[in-house]
Amino acid sequence: MAKAREHGLDWVVITDHGGVAHEKLSIDQVAPDIERARRAHRDVLVYQGLEWNIPGAEHATVFLPPGRSTVDTLRAFEAAYDGGVLSTPVAQGCTGLLTRSASADGEPYAPAALRYLEAQVLSGRTEIAPMFANHPARRGVDSPHEIRGWRDAAPGVAVGMEGAPGHQAAGTRREAGGRGGARGYYDGSPNQDSFPGYAPTATENPYRAYGGFDWMTAKVGGLWDSLPAEGRPWWVTATSDAHQVHLDTHAPGSGDHNATGSRGKPVDTGEPQVYGDYWPGFYSSTLVGADSQSYVDMMRGVQGGRVVAVHGRVVDGLNLRVRSLGGGDDRGVTIGGRTFVRRGDSVEVGIEVDLARGANFGGAVPRLAKVDLIAGPVTGPATDRDALAAPLTRVVKTFEVARTARGTVRFTHTFRDVGSAFYLRLRGSDGNRLTSDGGPVMDVIGDADPWSDLRFYANPVFVDVV
Repeated sequence: MAKAREHGLDWVVITDHGGVAHEKLSIDQVAPDIERARRAHRDVLVYQGLEWNIPGAEHATVFLPPGRSTVDTLRAFEAAYDGGVLSTPVAQGCTGLLTRSASADGEPYAPAALRYLEAQVLSGRTEIAPMFANHPARRGVDSPHEIRGWRDAAPGVAVGMEGAPGHQAAGTRREAGGRGGARGYYDGSPNQDSFPGYAPTATENPYRAYGGFDWMTAKVGGLWDSLPAEGRPWWVTATSDAHQVHLDTHAPGSGDHNATGSRGKPVDTGEPQVYGDYWPGFYSSTLVGADSQSYVDMMRGVQGGRVVAVHGRVVDGLNLRVRSLGGGDDRGVTIGGRTFVRRGDSVEVGIEVDLARGANFGGAVPRLAKVDLIAGPVTGPATDRDALAAPLTRVVKTFEVARTARGTVRFTHTFRDVGSAFYLRLRGSDGNRLTSDGGPVMDVIGDADPWSDLRFYANPVFVDVV
């Protein structure tokens, strides 16, 4: 928490991995630590949550605001619905309910789990309980129909996914003092639980990160776009996922976590360790538009998609205003919003980007080079629940940022003679590693410099036609 505050974060979520030992032992051990961190850092919001093993799929972040029922709710949720718990024999001779936490027989448990969280909100035990799927393409086990099923089961709970994974230091070259692995630990390949539609080809590999972002997010007209193309809000975030921090001198303790719920006190080796993670806020940040810096307001901003996922402080802020120039909503909306226009009228997109005012933690002032405006029609629910493409979504306009630009830059674009509903979103980059169509280049395992490949992604705005 001290490091998160040092690196400028206003809010942090503590999400230890779920499982039998965590549910029975660790959750009670960490709760007092979180309370101490809140008292020590009163200007930072410290949330308690869980890295949920989604039955039938990958991991997810679930978190709650502080409250009398927070710990009890998390414990009950984990005991009943965590894939690691459900696939673990509870006594000698017993078998778990699932053969493996990511196997297909776990899929029905995930929507039930999300409805449970929704019930806690409706009953007043907690005000809000968002869930974001973590590193969704890394192992290929978050199939499109599962993602749609989560969203349909509890749309106020299942609100998005990790657009950019943590572990961004993992791809740093060995000769530069890094692990020489893959950014985000995206170095996998299909396995028995992977969705067949995620098969690598000669030109594309869903199991790799693209400019440090998940393939589902990075591909224009890909799986992320397929959801807003149906009219479904589905938001992206960025996380640090800080397990073991690159060049920290500490090594994990030697305690038996399964027996005690703790690995024990970390050991200071006195020597910088080569790990794959950065401190919270050191590289990744999730900018949130909130009514106030309070626990619930911040969560409402995240739940409502008022979020920009940023790497390496390539921007300090972003203001988007989408409004009708005719008889529709001339006040407009910002990121995550929904507005309307009369058929045949025009829609104005106003973009204000606050450029970096100082150096990032890589030691340089990052330069934003390009901003892409991406848009596609809203065509309604997909007949194929495993659809993973929105073929009509495209880059509508690329705005070049002058090398001499400072402070705030402004751009506008007008959609004229609008005849049907559509959505739009923004992305930006430092322009260093781009494909011929302006998209991110697939990361190469063992050959990455995260600080020279910086991007942001902003969540969609929806425009209805009346």
